[in-house]
Amino acid sequence: MFSKSKMNEPAPKASEAAKPAAPATPATPAPAETKASTAPKPKPPASVLSSDLHITGNIKTTGDIQVEGTVEGDIRAHLLTIGETATIKGEVTADDVVINGRIVGRVRGLKVRLTSTARVEGDIIHKTIAIESGAHFEGSVQRQDDPLNPGRSGKSGANPAAEVSQ
Repeated sequence: MFSKSKMNEPAPKASEAAKPAAPATPATPAPAETKASTAPKPKPPASVLSSDLHITGNIKTTGDIQVEGTVEGDIRAHLLTIGETATIKGEVTADDVVINGRIVGRVRGLKVRLTSTARVEGDIIHKTIAIESGAHFEGSVQRQDDPLNPGRSGKSGANPAAEVSQ
């Protein structure tokens, strides 16, 4: 019964395969190296602005930022995380915005999330939004298909939202 199993057969094939595999092994890493060079570079970690940092001026990056300190100016990033100790006074624009701290100004984002510790004083223009219980928000909320484009803020689509809130 054991003599007919496949366990006995692969042993000779493995030794035969080892001989052709030796030339194939150098060929295999070459495509892997090619893939590594053409593949997108690994995403760098988020830049962290610590709680003792106070910035006056605008910040712009295509990467991710985590703010724990104070920023007086506008911020533009891919993923923006506002820490619980952070205070932002200015406009925030990002693909993904997670707010745990305080923002005084407009928020623009494809995905905006206000956690239970969030404090926002300003308008939010978004594609999708989530507001947790306990979040403090004073302002208006407007959904747009392209919230990152500031030229669309005066679009007539804003009027029906204003009429509904009256």
